[in-house]
Amino acid sequence: MMAYLGEIISIGVAFSWTAAALLCEYGSKRLGNLTLNVLRMALTLLFSVPLFWMVTGSVLPPVTSLSACGWMFLSGLVGYVIGDFCLFQCYIIIGSRYGQLFMTLAPLSAALMAWVTLGQQMSPTSIVAMLTTLLGIGISVLGRGHHHKVSLRLPLSGVLYAVGAAMCQGVGLVLSKIGMDHFDATAMPAWLIPFGANFLRCIVGLLGFSLLLCWRDGFRPLGEALHDVRGLAVATATTVFGPFVGVGFSLMAVQYASAGIASTLMALTPIIIILPSYWLFRQPITWRAVVGAVISVLGVSLFFLN
Repeated sequence: MMAYLGEIISIGVAFSWTAAALLCEYGSKRLGNLTLNVLRMALTLLFSVPLFWMVTGSVLPPVTSLSACGWMFLSGLVGYVIGDFCLFQCYIIIGSRYGQLFMTLAPLSAALMAWVTLGQQMSPTSIVAMLTTLLGIGISVLGRGHHHKVSLRLPLSGVLYAVGAAMCQGVGLVLSKIGMDHFDATAMPAWLIPFGANFLRCIVGLLGFSLLLCWRDGFRPLGEALHDVRGLAVATATTVFGPFVGVGFSLMAVQYASAGIASTLMALTPIIIILPSYWLFRQPITWRAVVGAVISVLGVSLFFLN
């Protein structure tokens, strides 16, 4: 059993992210996109404080360079404020099942961003992986329209939000990688650096979502949410399964298994989510949905097993 600990943890992360996606769909529809994101960012910061205190003796991550802060703040703006806004909006329009399917485009976005900013070469396998992922998504969301023409089976606005979320997640990941390279590795344990980086990202996320909420609706929805016991429970569970436990165990997974195998297993969410989304939201299960999800995950695996 211990020989496969990394693989077991990776599968657990995939289930954790599945739970987070389903909870986000429910929470977004109940509390609203911006309100839920404000709560998530605030709770993630709150949950991080005891972790830093136990490890470093400080409630904040050790002071890093201004360049590291700058990159992480930019990553938070792209990955959280823009990316998660698009992601939660697509959950409201097309549901978490299709939203997670489109998130398989994130490695494509990250690869393109790394090619542009870091000079990382695009191998033939990476190109095949991109095409495979796009094929899987196409099978799931495209169908036959009038006069035998191909038509989109989902609302266009939801698809655009989903694509935007995937692109922002990929770009935000590369920005995070650049930022973490500027952290002082002697100031904290290596495994704590991603948590410190995520703390900085969440600060920007909290500020950004709060400003958007204030500009669009004022803080009345947030006040109502604080009196919604079920809504707060969903927001808390979303935070635990997503940015807190999900991130922590994903880092642990790559310590006990190869990065390629761990990343591939953690990318199983689009397949795992099919059945619970039917139970919870009555989204029909079709052969197109299953085959498309499997092919998309296969495309993701080609990225990481390259």
